[in-house]
Amino acid sequence: MAFQVKVPTVGESISEVTIANWTKKDGDYVKIDEVIAELESDKATFELPAPQAGVLKIVKQTGEVVPIGQVICEIDSAGQAPVATSPSAKAETKTPAAAPVATPSAQPMKATGGIKEMKVPTVGESITEVTLSTWLKKDGDFVKLDEVIAEVESDKATFELPAEANGILRIVAKEKETLPIGGLICKIEITEGAPVTAAAQPTLTATAPSTPASGTGYASGHPSPAAGKILDEKGIPTAQVVGTGVGGRITKDDAAKAQPGAKESKGGGGGAPTPLAPPVIASGVSRNQRREKMTSLRKTIARRLVAVKNETAMLTTFNEVDMKPVMDLRSKYKEQFKEKYGVGLGFMSFFTKAICVALKEFPAVNASIDKDEIIYHDYCDVSIAVSTPRGLVVPVIRNAELLTFPQIESEVVRLATRGRDGKLSIEEMTGGTFSITNGGVFGSMLSTPIINPPQSAILGMHNIVERPVAKNGEVIIRPIMYLALSYDHRIVDGRESVSFLVRVKEMLEDPGRLILGV
Repeated sequence: MAFQVKVPTVGESISEVTIANWTKKDGDYVKIDEVIAELESDKATFELPAPQAGVLKIVKQTGEVVPIGQVICEIDSAGQAPVATSPSAKAETKTPAAAPVATPSAQPMKATGGIKEMKVPTVGESITEVTLSTWLKKDGDFVKLDEVIAEVESDKATFELPAEANGILRIVAKEKETLPIGGLICKIEITEGAPVTAAAQPTLTATAPSTPASGTGYASGHPSPAAGKILDEKGIPTAQVVGTGVGGRITKDDAAKAQPGAKESKGGGGGAPTPLAPPVIASGVSRNQRREKMTSLRKTIARRLVAVKNETAMLTTFNEVDMKPVMDLRSKYKEQFKEKYGVGLGFMSFFTKAICVALKEFPAVNASIDKDEIIYHDYCDVSIAVSTPRGLVVPVIRNAELLTFPQIESEVVRLATRGRDGKLSIEEMTGGTFSITNGGVFGSMLSTPIINPPQSAILGMHNIVERPVAKNGEVIIRPIMYLALSYDHRIVDGRESVSFLVRVKEMLEDPGRLILGV
């Protein structure tokens, strides 16, 4: 029966691979786990091991681009391994032997004196070093050509390292050691023949090699690098985990399913270990993903904000404001204010008036850069950040320094409503000289707002929280708001930014000065 070998999944973002090289020919007999091909993606090169023994039938040729999951070759498990027969062997098969007897053809292992140095291979264009994660063979072991002897790990994938000759393994690099590409990993003392043991029972009949039992093999009980990390984090010994991978290797999925405290059965008879319970996933849980094209507004916002971070010397300074005087004044007159002017008395009018006073005293905070010139403004066009379903918009309150409290509140409501309805014009969103953003309405305690270009500063308001403060030698509870001023250090100096924020704090903690203009 022919077994179809498909291109495995080699990474989340990789959809296809190129067949770089077939290490076996069409019609060759291959052993289980023997490397039969090299696959190459846009990130790294991967080796393809045979999932079972049999005769190889190549479907895709070298150089072809094959999608993930497509058949690359077939392996006929009914095919037999080629066996070299000799007259002595034929004669011996006619006479049944009562016990295994060493024959003249069984040659003992003989050193040739040659040394094969194995170095870190090139595994990808952008990979300059790898980590030797696991040795699958010990120092002094006899290894066969193409037998996997170690696993190496890069920042993108894990690779198996096959032996490049028959002989005795001499380990040079230790586990967890990081090696550059081309660095020496080990040496193999090349030999002829293989070690002969007393228990060896050679058979001379032409039968296919037996396939290792499930859960056994050269990798039995060894975790993959990813599985090893998961088990280390959980504190679970590898002896308590049953590997379901090729050759009995403990896979990442095995490690993820392993439960802390799970132990092997202590009953007599050496029974099979108790299966590990799968992770519990609540029914109805969705793991779907969806993609949406960015709107033009969102792309413009993203481009402008990134440009600000890259093109300005942005810095943020902080202060705190005792909001009790403003809150007391607002509570006392808000009903009369709304009845007379038809609009609520909010915090924005207090902050806008305080900012306009401070901007007049520190004009650099109200300025902007145009090439090699600084533009100073003798007016205050205050931009207010408004969150809408389409994204953040920043409409402008023109000549805010000339407006009264009710006029500011009315303009804030008008612009915010037009913004949420998507009716703001380009003229209403351009030309501001300073910005205010209020993250406190969403519960923000502190933030570092990003400047709205070409302005040189932005004030961040935050939520009001009752905190213990010291006043007149006593600890009292007051409603405190943190303020943040982000500014362009190319125009605004530290003295000006701190003084500006202190001035705003003074005006808010004594709102009578805003009304009297002092």
